[in-house]
Amino acid sequence: MTSPIGIGNQSGSGEVPRDSSQSYYVYTERHLADIPQLACLSEHHRFAMRTVANVLPFRVNRYVIEELIDWSRVPDDPIFQLTFPQPGMLAPEHFDRMANLLKSGGTRDEISALATKLRMELNPHPGGQLQLNVPLLDGHKLQGIQHKYPETVLFFPPQGQTCHAYCTFCFRWAQFVGDSSLLFVLREQNSLHSYLAAHKEVTDVLITGGDPLIMKTRHLVRHLEPFLDPSFEHIRNIRIGTKSLAFWPYRFTTDDDAADLLRFIERLIKAGKNVCIIAHYNHCRELETTAAIEAIRRLQSAGPIIRSQGPLLAHINDDPNAWAQLWSKQVSLNIVPYYMFVERDTGARRYFEVPLARACEIYRNAITQVSGLARHARGPSMSAGPGKVEIQGTAEIAGEKVFVLRFIQARNPEWVQRPFFAQFDCTATWLDDLKPAFRQEKFFFENEYEAMCESAGTARPQHKIASI
Repeated sequence: MTSPIGIGNQSGSGEVPRDSSQSYYVYTERHLADIPQLACLSEHHRFAMRTVANVLPFRVNRYVIEELIDWSRVPDDPIFQLTFPQPGMLAPEHFDRMANLLKSGGTRDEISALATKLRMELNPHPGGQLQLNVPLLDGHKLQGIQHKYPETVLFFPPQGQTCHAYCTFCFRWAQFVGDSSLLFVLREQNSLHSYLAAHKEVTDVLITGGDPLIMKTRHLVRHLEPFLDPSFEHIRNIRIGTKSLAFWPYRFTTDDDAADLLRFIERLIKAGKNVCIIAHYNHCRELETTAAIEAIRRLQSAGPIIRSQGPLLAHINDDPNAWAQLWSKQVSLNIVPYYMFVERDTGARRYFEVPLARACEIYRNAITQVSGLARHARGPSMSAGPGKVEIQGTAEIAGEKVFVLRFIQARNPEWVQRPFFAQFDCTATWLDDLKPAFRQEKFFFENEYEAMCESAGTARPQHKIASI
């Protein structure tokens, strides 16, 4: 059986009538066999998908299946790769262990125990999130808040810790596997407001997840409405990170509380807050459906800026033409291209990673195809432990080929915009793979960053994933 989640009709002026096809149905690992379109794949491929889905989270909805995936191109279709598990997402030995257990008729408890063990080898919290980003309030850790950069706080509301569908590459996959020890979530709403009241240096709140726009508008109001009080005048920018525009555009058109959502966003803006929707897009197809375009238009009518970001991914968008097309389409829809990220060092990274040298080529060849309006997109950018590191390109300096790097954002603001250089390495895929150029022992920030890690009571976080 599938897992239907019914969404009722709207009423009231200015609201879009609901079509029966817009009801929300979601499929998880237990419902893979109920997706009729998968009959185009071999039994061997379907078993491989189920094997991976027992380790990494899987969730897809009917809109993605029926509107975004070109089933004539499966398994190579990019949206299929984006939402359905693929055999190469696990290391061969991990895959074999889970496959053998499933074939032998392992119990649900045995499968869960093995999955937990394998997940812990996939770097579930990259970049020192648990050790370095979680702040204190009255001596207690706030496990649903991250405060990595002085001016920005991330908030993980309890009602937003899932998504309308899961991206297979997601660096927050650990939020969705049902393990409370891996979960970032703030149970006490007042803790967020108490923390921000005590930290006047914070100007930006980024509400994230999961996807915060999977929650009902009344919950979003409860979390954000307090920022309208004069005591939170220092909170000037409210960012909402979401994939909903791509994976469930009806959130902004025909969901029961879609109109309430738009009215609340408009209210925040009229009160003087800058509301920015950080939309996650990975492929131009996500912007092409009638529902997607209508959702963008209705959201924009409430007044927020929409910025777009997403990682560079093998099998999905590792092609400069794909990025040029994506950015150009976004500009035509009044969306601001924001970031091209490097796939983070976690989860199914082994399947999606692209060498940094190739990432530079893709970014450069894509940016040359678009007008200045699309060249706001920064990248390739690594959200690493020390901060957001942009690869500005390669150069030859004093006879040595090097990567030219800089911090876009950093744990120490003094590091930002300071160029530094790494030895060119055609196989490197992450910051920790790089070595300083010009016979330097360390990058300029390393001693200070290591001291931060030591102060937090942890070794410098490493990105290496077992068995890769």
